Amino acid sequence: MARPADAKYTETHEWVKLGTQGEATVGITDYAVKQLSDLVHIELPKAGETVEQGSPFGEIESVKTVADLVSPVTGKITDVNTKLSDNLDTLKESPYDGGWIVKVKVNDPAEVDALMGAKEYQEFLEQSEEEGGDEGGDEDVDEDDIV
Repeated sequence: MARPADAKYTETHEWVKLGTQGEATVGITDYAVKQLSDLVHIELPKAGETVEQGSPFGEIESVKTVADLVSPVTGKITDVNTKLSDNLDTLKESPYDGGWIVKVKVNDPAEVDALMGAKEYQEFLEQSEEEGGDEGGDEDVDEDDIV
């Protein structure tokens, strides 16, 4: 699956797209969805809550593990994709469009600029695989390894 070139990526496998009004759309990458495998539940935050870059804002559960959703930006949640609670397959089918998780009014757009671009994220995955990590492989993962 092609990753959007206009998105930025984190080492914890979230993506973020910054809109024109300083609102960022956040989700998890296709890689994260593949590694988590059979998704069974997602715990979403509420609109109006604040998030901090690098801190958890929810959880996603698969038959393998429970993983934190880690915010790539600091700001206030303006919208939550509540449809995901009833249809987690959207994350598999459309992780970069219909599978967005939250929208955040970003406090500092420079936080987004500092994240990896699509090419750097792919290199990160390849390097992790070469180093023997499970970032690029199909091994079972610990809850701290993904999102």
